[in-house]
Amino acid sequence: MPTIYEYFGIVFKFFSDEHEPIHVHVQRAGKEAVFELIIQNGKLVEIRQRETSVNTLSERDTKTARRFVEKYADNIVEKWVNFFIYRKKVRLTKITQKI
Repeated sequence: MPTIYEYFGIVFKFFSDEHEPIHVHVQRAGKEAVFELIIQNGKLVEIRQRETSVNTLSERDTKTARRFVEKYADNIVEKWVNFFIYRKKVRLTKITQKI
């Protein structure tokens, strides 16, 4: 279960043996959101939030996480492909500047 990003206390990760669509789990203080990155013809066409059965992130953290996913979508897709397709290790990236 690699953690791919940390951003001011918000953690972005993949779970091992995941499924498509490409998505990232976002966690903070025991709460979670999941964002799916919808790709068609090799292009990102939509980012959607999936309903989760666990405690949902606060509205503020959800907005922050969505902005982050929008900004880093290409990098998230690249890390997904490297981890799930090429079976490469992915490194944690700590982002310390506000987006």
